[in-house]
This record gives sequence, structure tokens and C-alpha cells, in this order.
Amino acid sequence: MTTKLILSLDGAVIGEYPLNAPRITIGRKPHNDIVVNNLAVSGEHAAIVTIGHDSFLEDLNSTNGVLVNGAPVKKYVLQHNDVIEISKYRLKYLNDRPVQASSDEFERTMILRAPQQTYAVSDKSGDTGQFKAAEVVAAPVQPVPPEQVKSSAPPILLAAIQVLNGPNAGRELNLVKGLTTLGKPGVQVAVLTRRPQGFFITHVEGANFPSVNGHVLSGQPHPLQDHDLIELAGIKMEFYLKG
Repeated sequence: MTTKLILSLDGAVIGEYPLNAPRITIGRKPHNDIVVNNLAVSGEHAAIVTIGHDSFLEDLNSTNGVLVNGAPVKKYVLQHNDVIEISKYRLKYLNDRPVQASSDEFERTMILRAPQQTYAVSDKSGDTGQFKAAEVVAAPVQPVPPEQVKSSAPPILLAAIQVLNGPNAGRELNLVKGLTTLGKPGVQVAVLTRRPQGFFITHVEGANFPSVNGHVLSGQPHPLQDHDLIELAGIKMEFYLKG
């Protein structure tokens, strides 16, 4: 099934929009991919970034804000059947691709707890609170489609990340799939992607950006080199090539 948004008003469907571009915008101005012509909607109200089979919603500093399932958000990792609310309009997110099970529970869902540290975060009500024992979650990811793998292509690189601190220090996660999501939704999220030219890390969600070798990342994909040190939500990890 194609990942898409269903736009409706007062229960009546207005349109369907496939998420077939890396980034789409929603707003009142006509240059947006999804135009919502209502004065309560900002000129550029929100954007949806799609990486692999995952989509991420971002409020573009709109005047009246964005809700997901009734709660205000600034950045949010979308899940199947989530409902985005912009003014009186609703956008239902549909992405019912089956998740491939893995016999390796650590590879399927990795939860890492850092040493007790305190981070200032905003909860869904907008209030600032304290978050302790940062978690990093590697969400289920999809393999590279077979049609993209050709016999003439260079060998696929093998790599892994190893946890360096916290109770899970020493544990490894093999990066055998096309996309690995790391982080805690609502706090800090990054993705590791495997491309023909190598591995890249991209910041997706959270006020604080990850760092590589002590340098804070920008919003652009950053190439990873053998033995790079990544820090994300208090977790330190080493990226290394295998084989």
C-alpha cells in the first residue's frame, strides 16, 4: 500500500495525497503540496519528511499549531492511523506496511538506558519537565528492496554500532537493513541510513541535535566513517565497519 494522507473536513473526505516525495508541505499558500485555503491555517503550516517507510511531522512555527490525536506537537514520528489536526481540518496518516519480525529481539527493538542524567523536555501539553534515564529505541526497519540490488553493484557495506555507556554498554546492533531509527519519540530521534556510497546519520526530532566525534550535527545527512563516535540522548555509541 502507498503511504498517504486522507484530508477531511467535518467528516467529509476532500482529497488523498500519497507521500511519494521526501518532503511535502501543508499550508494556505498555493505553492504547498497540500493546500488548505483557510485563514486559520498559516501560509506554510507544517511539513512531513519521509525517509524510507517512516514519516515525520514538523510544525513550521504555525500560528495556531498542530495536533496529533488531540495533543499539540512540534515534531512527531507518525504511526499508522494517526490523525493530524490543522484548524478544523483532519489528515489521517495511513501506512499499514507489515513489520517484518526478527528472531533477534535486540535487533528488532533496542532500548538503551544512559547513566542517570536530567534533560529538559516539553511534554505534549507544552509544559517543560524533566526526563531521566534517556532511552534510545531502534525501530523495526525495512531491507533494501531486491530490485535495487544489481549484480553489477559494489558489495554492500556491513557495519554496526556498539554502545559505550550505561547498563547496555558493550552491546552491538548490526546495521543490516536500509534504515534504522534511533531515539525516543518526543525527545530526540535520528535515523541511520545505508546508501550505495555508505552510511549516513540524520537528525529528525528533538531540540538537541546528535553529535559525531564531538561536533553537533546540522539538519543535513552526515556521512559516517569507521570508528566515528555518536552521542544521542545521553547514549554514546561507536560506529564501525565490519568485514
